[in-house]
Amino acid sequence: MPAKTSLPGVAELLEAAVDAVGGTRREGQDAMVQAVRTALSSGEHLAVQAGTGTGKSLAYLVPSIHHAIAKDSTVVISTATIALQRQLVDRDLPRLAAALKPLIGRAPTFAILKGRRNYLCLNKLHGPDDVDPEDELFDPFAVSAMGRAVKRLHEWADTTKKGDRDELVPGVTEAVWRQVSVTARECVGASKCPVGDDCFAELAKAEAGKADIVVTNHALLAIDALEGRPVLPEHDVVVVDEAHELVDRVTGVATAELTSGMVGAAARRLGKLVDQAVADRLAESGEGLAMVLDDLPPGRWDALSPAASGVLSTIRDSAGECRQSLGPERKDDPDAAVARKLALAALDEVSEVAVRLIEAFAEPDPSKRRDVVWLGEQGPDGSRHKVLRAAPLWVGGLLRERLFGRSTVVLTSATLALGGNFDALARQWGLPPSDAPSDELGAPKWSGMDVGSPFAHAKSGILYVAKRLPPPGRDGLAPATLDEIAGLVEAAGGRTLGLFSSTRAAKQATEALRGRLGTPLLCQGEDSTMQLVKKFAEDDATSLFGTLSLWQGVDVPGPSLSCVIIDRIPFPRPDDPLVAARQRATDARGGNGFLSVSATHAALLLAQGAGRLLRGMDDRGVVAILDSRLATARYGRFLRASLPPFWETDDRDKVHAALRRLRGA
Repeated sequence: MPAKTSLPGVAELLEAAVDAVGGTRREGQDAMVQAVRTALSSGEHLAVQAGTGTGKSLAYLVPSIHHAIAKDSTVVISTATIALQRQLVDRDLPRLAAALKPLIGRAPTFAILKGRRNYLCLNKLHGPDDVDPEDELFDPFAVSAMGRAVKRLHEWADTTKKGDRDELVPGVTEAVWRQVSVTARECVGASKCPVGDDCFAELAKAEAGKADIVVTNHALLAIDALEGRPVLPEHDVVVVDEAHELVDRVTGVATAELTSGMVGAAARRLGKLVDQAVADRLAESGEGLAMVLDDLPPGRWDALSPAASGVLSTIRDSAGECRQSLGPERKDDPDAAVARKLALAALDEVSEVAVRLIEAFAEPDPSKRRDVVWLGEQGPDGSRHKVLRAAPLWVGGLLRERLFGRSTVVLTSATLALGGNFDALARQWGLPPSDAPSDELGAPKWSGMDVGSPFAHAKSGILYVAKRLPPPGRDGLAPATLDEIAGLVEAAGGRTLGLFSSTRAAKQATEALRGRLGTPLLCQGEDSTMQLVKKFAEDDATSLFGTLSLWQGVDVPGPSLSCVIIDRIPFPRPDDPLVAARQRATDARGGNGFLSVSATHAALLLAQGAGRLLRGMDDRGVVAILDSRLATARYGRFLRASLPPFWETDDRDKVHAALRRLRGA
């Protein structure tokens, strides 16, 4: 059905959308819709803080659909979590498309697009076996298990229409999935692939290219923006939901790593494609890297030692020699073409990372370098190995040029205004501060707005700061802190979500209090997080203690949650190499590194953690922060200004009385 010649206004579309989902119009939602509409019309970037319950998904989807249809263009919606992607694609967008079809004259179209590694590769599936022995550590049982899993993938390939890994239930391990998927580097290309016409990744990309709305993730958005190879369809607008996660996700994509195992795997990939002596030299350079790294402690590198410089140069040169020795592509032998492409991808990766690590130290001043380099460890206890990493010192410049410089961007989250304004995150995104001169040459124009929340925070929640407790130390939770936690849980009658800054602290609190409390207590790690949250939500008397993954995304409205306990201000680890380097660079430029980096990180997590309390209009309760520094330290004011506007107190008795009233005791 052709679209109507006259497109209804955004307000009319919103009215139909709200009716379709059974909701009610809210002042904050209306304000956000108009702000997004204005931004898309003017091309000026927009940051919107929209509290829980605002209805922000509809508030950006409706004007995005209006823009896409009016301009015959595509709008990209980027999220940080799979949960939000599924909510948009499986629930919000189908209902919205059905509701708007009568007004627009056709159903708005939408698609989800993921990275190539998320799709089954038919060419690799039906090609020669490609099991790396190191994946299974030569364990015959593990190899047999992998064989059974790959057989199941062959059966699934005959029935799946999309080849999307997320549709495979139950799933398979990463080692198994590697046998049937390829990265963008490893792909031979649809035009050269014998099954290119049936490629699931290409079909998904083609479907996305015809859609009004394309839902993706921050990682793929970063790849599209940073790596110079377009993976998203042509678009003029990007909406970044969960925008508080953007910098970390972009940093993750832009981080490179090198291990001796990667070099060895690249050498094995060559097989019979090059002379064995040439491949052996690359393998030996990997062994040399292992010897150099094994003698060094983990930590940030401020200089490149002669030994490290020498072995990295050898890896670069050996990989280059192998690449030169690879014969020309044999178009008449598809299997050989695949093997050659996989070998090239592995060689290019180790070579490029080695070069990046060497060049990172060309600038003598660490505060002006592009990359931070550090030596870390990874793998399970007992088989940990060293890994060299390089990450951008800042990603703001990249975002400013390659995201904000190419599209109109709307950034939104329940948590963006830290310390009372958007400047802390704007700096990280590469945007000028709000008070910068508007005529700064080349500066992206943007505005920020907080549309508030439908919750009456001051009437619904109490912020309790345990001012009398000793500051947290390094030796675990103090007895007074454990007593404080016990008193809060007892007063609440369970119903408590304990958010701890470390797994050790969560386990210590659980072990100390489980026999002391008269209500059930769960601890993260005892079951899957999803199952633990389900049990917590289903029993009003149950409490749940855990760490980082519970600080965001836990949505438990109703009487099961009336108290959120935060054991300490969640500053990043002081020995985190990237955090330390960014603080030092900020200080070198005359800024406050601690406030700009560590305190901003802590403020985001605190606000996210406190946001677990009020999830429904009838929710009531207490957020208890057991770190006295929130009340006594100079940075405490910045952190408190980043939290929802609860009624504040340091009176324990008042808090206990309020919790007892809430449970009707």
